[in-house]
Amino acid sequence: MPARQNRRRERFHHHREPVGCGGLRPMEPGVAEVKRMYVAPDWRGRGVSGAVLSALEQAAVARGWCTLRLETGPLQAAAMRFYERSGYVPIPPYGLYADEPTSHCYQREL
Repeated sequence: MPARQNRRRERFHHHREPVGCGGLRPMEPGVAEVKRMYVAPDWRGRGVSGAVLSALEQAAVARGWCTLRLETGPLQAAAMRFYERSGYVPIPPYGLYADEPTSHCYQREL
């Protein structure tokens, strides 16, 4: 398992109020997984998710991770649209999600 210090978290605040966050988990050389993307309900539709994802992508490139993967579920239709608009393409379920029929997985080459 990759060392915890290789993980990356991004948090966004507005006047000390947390409004969005996300993280990266290394998977294998050159590949990381986007984890825990979240935007507070009152801040959705205001560009926070794009800012979080952009910061995560920049952090990934800085660490030499040129492929990002992520998993979401069927109830996250808005998230799936967001990831697709952001250049992520559907892929077969991977890793822990390989046998999970409700997993929707995506990947982007940076």
